[in-house]
Amino acid sequence: MSIILETKGLTKKYKNGIALDNVSIQVEKGTVYGLLGPNGAGKSTLLKIITRAIPKSSGEVMFENHLLAADDVKKIGAIIEHPAIYPNLTAYENLEVITTLLNIDRKKIYEVLSMVSLTNTGKKLAKEFSLGMKQRLGIAMALINSPSLLILDEPTNGLDPVGIQELRELIKMLSGHGITIILSSHILSEVGQIADKIGILNKGHLSYEGQNTDSSKLEDLFMEIIRKDVMNMKQNKVFINTDGIVILALVVSLTIAIIYGEKDLAQMIASSLLSYIAGIEFNQTGYWK
Repeated sequence: MSIILETKGLTKKYKNGIALDNVSIQVEKGTVYGLLGPNGAGKSTLLKIITRAIPKSSGEVMFENHLLAADDVKKIGAIIEHPAIYPNLTAYENLEVITTLLNIDRKKIYEVLSMVSLTNTGKKLAKEFSLGMKQRLGIAMALINSPSLLILDEPTNGLDPVGIQELRELIKMLSGHGITIILSSHILSEVGQIADKIGILNKGHLSYEGQNTDSSKLEDLFMEIIRKDVMNMKQNKVFINTDGIVILALVVSLTIAIIYGEKDLAQMIASSLLSYIAGIEFNQTGYWK
């Protein structure tokens, strides 16, 4: 299977730390690539670099066997963070704006509205849409230019179970039409049900990449990666001298550990978090009894 997108040693540095560190992924054409990781892991940063929304510090992005260029962005549809919807326009009018700017035949509007099941919204303004409808409109806007690659950043955030189910079926349908999709999420079950291949980011590092052959073991894999990362941090006492980035990553990891009942891991993360913030050792006999 041919590779449509590949990153090689992708790194993004800021003044107060490193958001991405030597990240290399491969996305096969016609597949769904699930990008997993806690909030603050670097998922959105990676996707923004791929869409040329922000510059990289080093590394390469290859698209269709050549270095990603400005013209290639036309072949990439993306929703990163939030859909750029005009709230006082209808679904049709939102898409009409894009077709006018990009000189696209307006017949395409009805095609993409049908794909996302928004043909019956009539004169209803986008601000009156449910969150799920807004997400589907955002996807329609990303599809209007017939992209070969669709990027969806945390698309199920805030959706109710019905909205999540509708979005899941939409992604499966789009994949069936041959569209390559990169789906980022921190929800293990959603990615496990959809993705053909999994990449796990944690604290800016690609901790794992492989085929999603057994979604039932994805949770165990995710927790094992976090456990190893935390143990390495504690053993080597490697903490980036930055402010909220490391603290946020540790807090998110602690939350995940507690949710999944990982008592020993939660204790280890809490110890690292407190040591990082205040330089004090965690009293292992005083908590988690």
